Amino acid sequence: MPIVNCGRFDVNYIEQGEGFPVVLIHGLAGDHTAWLPQVAALKNDYRVIAFDNPGSGESSTVDTPASTADLADATLGLMDQLGIDRAHVVGRSMGGAIAQHMALKAPDRLQSVAMAASFARLDPIGAQIIANLQQLLHWRPNWSEWAPHAVFLFVAPAFFNDNPDLMARITSLVSDEGRDMTSYDNLATACLEHDTLDRLGEIDIPTLVMAGKYDPICSMTSQNWMMDAFPNAELEVFEHSSHFFLMEEAEKALTAIKGWLAKNTP
Repeated sequence: MPIVNCGRFDVNYIEQGEGFPVVLIHGLAGDHTAWLPQVAALKNDYRVIAFDNPGSGESSTVDTPASTADLADATLGLMDQLGIDRAHVVGRSMGGAIAQHMALKAPDRLQSVAMAASFARLDPIGAQIIANLQQLLHWRPNWSEWAPHAVFLFVAPAFFNDNPDLMARITSLVSDEGRDMTSYDNLATACLEHDTLDRLGEIDIPTLVMAGKYDPICSMTSQNWMMDAFPNAELEVFEHSSHFFLMEEAEKALTAIKGWLAKNTP
C-alpha cells in the first residue's frame, strides 16, 4: 500500500474503484481495515479511499500532542496528493470529528459528510469513558489487559451476549501489542479536547448523523446536540446497537450510507 507525505504526517492508504470520490476516516482505536466491508461494497460505484489516521496502522506515529484539526489537515493533504478536489467524507467516531474540521476549513472540498457514532463535543459519560481507557494504559501499558475493559463498551449488551466468538475475535484484534500507545494517548486527548459544537452552524454541507441508541461513548445526548446545531443534517438512529452499529446492524448501516451517497452525488 502506498504511503504519501501529507505535511506533518506520512499517511498510508488504499484506493479502489472509479467514480466520484469517497474518503473514509476511521476512529480512535482502528485503522483503515475497519472500512474493508464498506470499501468492497462501494468500489463498483465510487472511487473509495480508506487510510490509516496518523498514529494508526502504517502511518506516522503521533509522538507529540495533535488535535483533530491537525488530522483534518492531514486528510485534506491526502486529498491533495491524490488529486481529489471534492469528495464525500464518511467518518466514524473520531473520524467524524476530523470531518467537521475539514468542513470548517475547506467547505468547497466536501460534497457531503456522513458521521457514524461521532461527536462535536463528548458528553460527560463519553468523556469519562475515553479518560478511563486512557488512564488504564497509564496504569498498565499492555493492550491485552486493556482490551477486555474496552470492547464491551463498543456494542449493545444483547450483541455482546449473543456473539461470544465474534467478541473474542474483536478482543484479540484490539489486543495487538504493535499498536503505538503514545499515539493512542495523544489522540485520546485530541478526542477529549475536540469541541466544534458552537461552530456547527457554519457547516451548510449536507450532513448525515448516524447514531447507535445504546452508545455510551457518543451517546444520543451528543447526537442531539449536533442535530440542534447543524443547519442541514439528517438523523439515522440504529435502535438495537451501540458504538459499533456499522457491524451490529451492518446491512441497515450500509443501506443508509449507499442511499446517502447516491442522493448527494452530482
